[in-house]
Amino acid sequence: MEFTLFTLLNGVSYGLLLFMLSSGLTLIFSMMGVLNFAHASFYMLGAYIAYTISAKLGFWPALVLAPLVVGLAGALVERYGLRPLHRFGHIPELLFTFGLSYLMVELVQLVWGRAAVAYPIPKELDRPLFTLFATSFPMYRGFMMLVALSMLAAIWLVLQRTRIGLVIQAALTHPEAAEALGHNVPRIFMWVFGGGCALAGLAGVIGGNAFVTEPGMAATVGTIIFVVVVVGGMGSLAGAFVASILIGVLQTFAVALDYSIMSLLNWAGAGITAATPGYSLLTVTIAQSAAILPFLLLVLILIFRPKGLMGTRE
Repeated sequence: MEFTLFTLLNGVSYGLLLFMLSSGLTLIFSMMGVLNFAHASFYMLGAYIAYTISAKLGFWPALVLAPLVVGLAGALVERYGLRPLHRFGHIPELLFTFGLSYLMVELVQLVWGRAAVAYPIPKELDRPLFTLFATSFPMYRGFMMLVALSMLAAIWLVLQRTRIGLVIQAALTHPEAAEALGHNVPRIFMWVFGGGCALAGLAGVIGGNAFVTEPGMAATVGTIIFVVVVVGGMGSLAGAFVASILIGVLQTFAVALDYSIMSLLNWAGAGITAATPGYSLLTVTIAQSAAILPFLLLVLILIFRPKGLMGTRE
């Protein structure tokens, strides 16, 4: 019971962090059709900017300022980098964002160095949230979950209950009509792209001190968030949420299970020995294969449901 409960909570908290990352990418793709390969790099940039601001002003100002800085940087990237490429199609956009991801890693290494930086959890959150079965759940994990759920509610309210959200959806589905009504559609797309990058920056502020802030952090989560977006359904925010929780819980439970296929088969009475064909493969534990499980899920989704769990396009 103790193992199941705390592993589930850790999995949900990790899944909500993935959602904070994938939500921005999902919004950008659904509104603009741009698959931003540099999205995880904005997550990394948010963590480093938050580290710098928190060293001067503290964590709470960094929580507000770092996403704004990253969002502004994203808006400038769209205005002066992506917008001139829109008329050439999606391939130049992909190549641009792919190159930008490498450029941002080099920039981070140039400014902050190649080693991990000391970006600590704030003292007021560095304590147990509750203790159950003699095991404590960290308050910072609970804070991560609260921020992610608040962000989900805020996105839904903006898109569904505000005039800004109506204008954004109109610009997505009927850009000519929205422009005829006096709305600047290119500017709307610029701020949508900047908002998506700001969400990635917010995830960096939260995740940078929960895990580690170093130049390889973008590569660590970069492929996973694309798996989340595809599994959930391209352009589906609800799908990204479901897929994030599913992958977070799946990986967390897998890491905690130190059982091999051989041990499970022998428990079922298979009687496998060292002389059995494929013995070395059967000794691989579930924990050792945890990193490939999201990609296995991706392959299964592409085979049996190409449009994703809640997507509308293949």
